[in-house]
Order: sequence, then C-alpha cells, then structure tokens
Amino acid sequence: MKEINYKDMKFNPFNLIGGEWMLITAGDENSCNTMTASWGHLGCLWGNNDPSAVVYIRESRYTKEFVDEEPYFSLCVIDKSFKKQMAYLGSTSGRDEDKIAKAGLTPIYADNTVYFEEAKLVLVCKKVYAAEIQPSGIIYQETIDQSYPQGDYHTMYVGKIEKVLVRDDEYLK
Repeated sequence: MKEINYKDMKFNPFNLIGGEWMLITAGDENSCNTMTASWGHLGCLWGNNDPSAVVYIRESRYTKEFVDEEPYFSLCVIDKSFKKQMAYLGSTSGRDEDKIAKAGLTPIYADNTVYFEEAKLVLVCKKVYAAEIQPSGIIYQETIDQSYPQGDYHTMYVGKIEKVLVRDDEYLK
C-alpha cells in the first residue's frame, strides 16, 4: 500500500460508506476487533479544517471496547468480492469466535492501530471526540422508532484522519 495526501482522494462518500461499507477496527499487536459499518461521515473539523471521519458504534458491539481503549482506529474499505465476509463481520461478535481469521483477513499492526492487508483504502484515525447519541437531540420520533427501538443508542466517534493508504489508484484524482 502507498500513502497519499487526503487532498488527492477521489470518491463519492455516499457510495463508499453506504454502498461499499467499511470496517471499523481498533486494537494493538496482541488483540483487535473489527465491525462492518455503513453509517459514517467524512469531512473537515476543528484545527486547520483537519480531515476527519465520524463513525457510530452501539454499546453492545465488542469493537466498541477496543475503540474506547485505544487512541487510534482504522477505517478499511475492502473489495466488493469480500461483501459476504463484510456481512459476516457485521453480524458476528468477536467475543464468540475469531471472526477476523474466519473471514480470511490478515491484520497488520502499524501506524498505532490495526488495519487489513486486503484493504484497498485505509484511513488511520486518531480519536479526538466521543459522545453518546442522546434521544433528546433526535428531532423526529420516527428516527428513534426506526433506528433505536431497543434504546441502544450509538456512541459517535470523531477521528482526525492522520494517514491515508491506498492499494492502487482507484481512489486518486
């Protein structure tokens, strides 16, 4: 993989996150976990309009323990041929089995976090903000009814994107 400047990226974030999905991963050289996400945001925030990623993780997710513990997390986009594995990683808990190995992914510990050799795009993020979604801040009751029928609200994490890695030129201008 090669490092690129975030200003040289080219993609539709709606298709990337909502369509291709991404893996949110955190951990260290001894232990890590990942989960599939199709919710998130990319943009600029604070400082010098720092490139940032926003992800959401429910309290029940094992990956949340790792993201809470570690100062960094990664966002990985993997080729569409892994769609079945991505669905599996999003529906199976790492508490119950080694789902990363079972999905056929190869973890790499570098840049203060864990990402995957099979990724075609990696965003290495330094955690700069975390807050639980509050029902009082949700404007429409239908959103609560649809997304939180069990009251299991997400924690929102903002990460400053410190490194962008790409496998090829697919995401370059």
